[in-house]
Amino acid sequence: MTRKNSAGVGLAQTRTGALVHSRYAPWIFAVPAVIVILVLRYVPSLVGGAYAFTNWDGTSLNADFVGLRNFVSIFTDPTTSGALWHTLFLAGAYVVATNAIGMALAVALKKTLKTRSLLRALFFLPFALSQLATAYIWQFIFAYNGPINYFLDKLHLESLKHTWLGEPGVALVAILVVMIWQYTGMTMVIYMAGLEGIPEELHEAAMVDGAGPWKRFRHITFPLLAPALTTSCTLTLVFGLGVFDQIIALTNGGPSSATETIATQVFKQTFVYGFFGEGSAMAVLFAALVTLFAIIQMLILRRREERLDK
Repeated sequence: MTRKNSAGVGLAQTRTGALVHSRYAPWIFAVPAVIVILVLRYVPSLVGGAYAFTNWDGTSLNADFVGLRNFVSIFTDPTTSGALWHTLFLAGAYVVATNAIGMALAVALKKTLKTRSLLRALFFLPFALSQLATAYIWQFIFAYNGPINYFLDKLHLESLKHTWLGEPGVALVAILVVMIWQYTGMTMVIYMAGLEGIPEELHEAAMVDGAGPWKRFRHITFPLLAPALTTSCTLTLVFGLGVFDQIIALTNGGPSSATETIATQVFKQTFVYGFFGEGSAMAVLFAALVTLFAIIQMLILRRREERLDK
């Protein structure tokens, strides 16, 4: 009897030890990764954010506290305040255009076309290319002696010829075109994944009831694409607010600061001019801007999803 009790106690202890081990095993593997992320990512970000309230130049050992002076200069300096509005314009237009075109492509390529696989690959290809290399290709295309003006000249449309990257009113739109061209394939793939989850029976039933393509899209496809719309809009908003490579390669913020954005100003103020305090202030503002707009957009789209589910 004593042996049985001892065996039972030993078995219970073994099971308890195995249960405790299985409970804490994930933390044993997760904690080192969390520590590495905190040390290499978040701690430097917090330290960098603290420099936003100083006049540190990046080389001296001392940094004097200046309060909110760096943030005030962002909104009073014409270049930095203009960069803020350029960022908002590019992000807003980019989100609307890429999602509208990407959704249209996804719906069009859902049809049983023989070449739909090839077309999907071609539309997605620009997203897989290097942003910087692609921007330099477009720099050649937008050149005054480049392909665009060449074809306009051949079509006897000389009045439409521009110095596309040299005119303040046109350069920002040219950058927007490059962004839309490169990222529309990504939104197309997101919406194609959403379309796969829509039962074909719903479209067939609507067709039997006499609904045309537009009514089927409006009342079936578009409402059921709500989760894909939320994901795509959030990603494109973050990408749009953080545009950097295309601007540096195409215009470097010119002409006359007409294409400066918050991201390019953070880089120039910090690493070109050596104003680390002002650059850090812009980085803090940029992070707050991205977080605020992303949260607002997600809340609006999530509420839309909830209304559609009811």
